[in-house]
Amino acid sequence: MSEQSRKYDGFVPGAFSIDSYGAGGFRFADMSHRGSIIVLPSGVHIWNVTSPAELTPDVFQPVFDEQPGTLEMLLIGMGRELLPIRPDVRARFKEAGIGIDLMATRHAIATYNILFEEKRRVGAALIAVP
Repeated sequence: MSEQSRKYDGFVPGAFSIDSYGAGGFRFADMSHRGSIIVLPSGVHIWNVTSPAELTPDVFQPVFDEQPGTLEMLLIGMGRELLPIRPDVRARFKEAGIGIDLMATRHAIATYNILFEEKRRVGAALIAVP
């Protein structure tokens, strides 16, 4: 990530694509963040998740706080390893009417950026990779 990038501290309002990732973080909107993030139509949130084992319904609260109908799909970038997601997490997303797709973080970013450019109602929960 570029040394010239500004850092942010919690939430950046607005819809953004992901410019790059690696070294434990992400670049977007001329800013950088070390750690995981959730990218939603309303903005980008710091996400205090470091592994797929931490994925519970509670860690996705920013997703469930979005205005109803603004999100049809959440891509979950699980770092480098794919693990099954807990049934209670799947049930919570089904209840909210939001589809989920699990993939490696790098694939989630690529897919998110394409769908974002197509103006789809998509978000991404991205676990940082070193």
